[in-house]
Amino acid sequence: MLSYEEAQQHLEAVGQAHVLQFWSELSDEERQSFLQELSQLDLKGLKNHCEGAQRAAECPPESLDQHIEPVPPGSIGSVRKSDGKSLEEWENEGLLQISKSRVGVLLLAGGQGTRLGVQYPKGMYDVGLPSRKTLYQIQAERIQRVQQLAERRHGPECSIPWYIMTSEFTLAPTEKFFKENNYFGLKPSDVLMFEQRMIPAVSFDGKVILQGKGKIAMAPDGNGGLYQALVDNAVLEDMKKRGLEYLHVYCVDNILVKMADPVFIGFCVSRGADCGAKVVEKASPVEPVGVVCRVQGVTQVVEYSEIQPETAQLRGPGGELVFSAGNICNHFFTRAFLQDVAEKFKDQLKQHVALKKVPFVDSCGNQVKPTKPNGIKMEKFVFDVFPFSRNFVAFEVVREDEFSPLKNADGAPTDSPTTARNSLLNQHCRWAVAAGATLLDEHGKAVPPSSSVSVGDAPPAQCEISPLVSYFGEGLDQLLKERTLKTPFILDEKRASELQAQ
Repeated sequence: MLSYEEAQQHLEAVGQAHVLQFWSELSDEERQSFLQELSQLDLKGLKNHCEGAQRAAECPPESLDQHIEPVPPGSIGSVRKSDGKSLEEWENEGLLQISKSRVGVLLLAGGQGTRLGVQYPKGMYDVGLPSRKTLYQIQAERIQRVQQLAERRHGPECSIPWYIMTSEFTLAPTEKFFKENNYFGLKPSDVLMFEQRMIPAVSFDGKVILQGKGKIAMAPDGNGGLYQALVDNAVLEDMKKRGLEYLHVYCVDNILVKMADPVFIGFCVSRGADCGAKVVEKASPVEPVGVVCRVQGVTQVVEYSEIQPETAQLRGPGGELVFSAGNICNHFFTRAFLQDVAEKFKDQLKQHVALKKVPFVDSCGNQVKPTKPNGIKMEKFVFDVFPFSRNFVAFEVVREDEFSPLKNADGAPTDSPTTARNSLLNQHCRWAVAAGATLLDEHGKAVPPSSSVSVGDAPPAQCEISPLVSYFGEGLDQLLKERTLKTPFILDEKRASELQAQ
């Protein structure tokens, strides 16, 4: 651990002497804790970090319009546009790889849920389903179900390890939550949590922000911090030891995420891809999602803010958006590719600027909660490795089936607990009706088979199907065909057994 004199010397050398301005007011315990924190900081790299953040915030992103082109059709697969035979073959290939325990899933769960308005990790959030299941529980049960499907199709018992990347803020509560819930039925040895690095928030004049008199304002280094964290926590070694070859990486907040999706994995494996991304067709030219495209021949995600409105609105001969491949943070990587990134490319990842409201202490030691952005947080994004791929593929999926993120508190028009809950219940209504069931709504009226609603709209009935019963609508016809079901209706394992016995 650094001594006070060493810390002072290092900070003065990089123009950050103000960090110790309240030293005389700290207790012995606070001083020890602060020195511990400073010892873990990359003090040599602090000057570059602060100057880089200041420069980046002063320079708006360059417009890329003249350099971008859509991903070529040969590199894109699609659920909607593919024939049933291809989809079956990809699913079979994915289930085969899962059955050989070659597939793992990795969850990006370092965010704090600030926009959602909660003080705990997003995965612990209950969106108000009839079952009251949290995002973590839904995801754990999907892992169990897809393992069962792979075992039934191809034989031996298999496992899908679940790697969960947390941050300093989310690690302890996530660990506690999983222990209290007995890992939701998964083997504890198959659930591995690790922390991403934290980096200091910087003021607009290039100074480290003090959150308290003896504490620097720190933030996770973005979900692109994954690649450094894989090295820091020996995760790649663990994958190698387990014989994993493929990894499905996704964000915690998508309630419709298909864990270790065999169709996606099978598509990527059959194409010999080292890197893949699921995409959805953009809902409109102005939807605030990044677009998977090519820039000067190199695949990458271009943020919506980096494209001019007239380019975003370009349409093809059939009226479709030219730049329509919306990125949903749902990726496939081979372990070999991740090893390559860790060894050769992780230090070349682009830094992105996020302007944030960062609570701080002013020069008089008063705590201030800013009402407008006062700080710069530098982030890396998980998709910034796409340019290093030798064989990149995109896979278009149906939004209603696979993408409904939870980002905002209720009251927001999109991406709220209500829209996430509605998306899942709508999906389950569609599954039940497709399986031949008649659902009765709260007034006892039958839900019409063609009942169609937009993403996030209220469902025609309250019907929830446990992932332990069906991963993606499969196997429901033998349980529900020709049955009339009063809602609210929860089809869990117990109810499924009762229906089978009838």
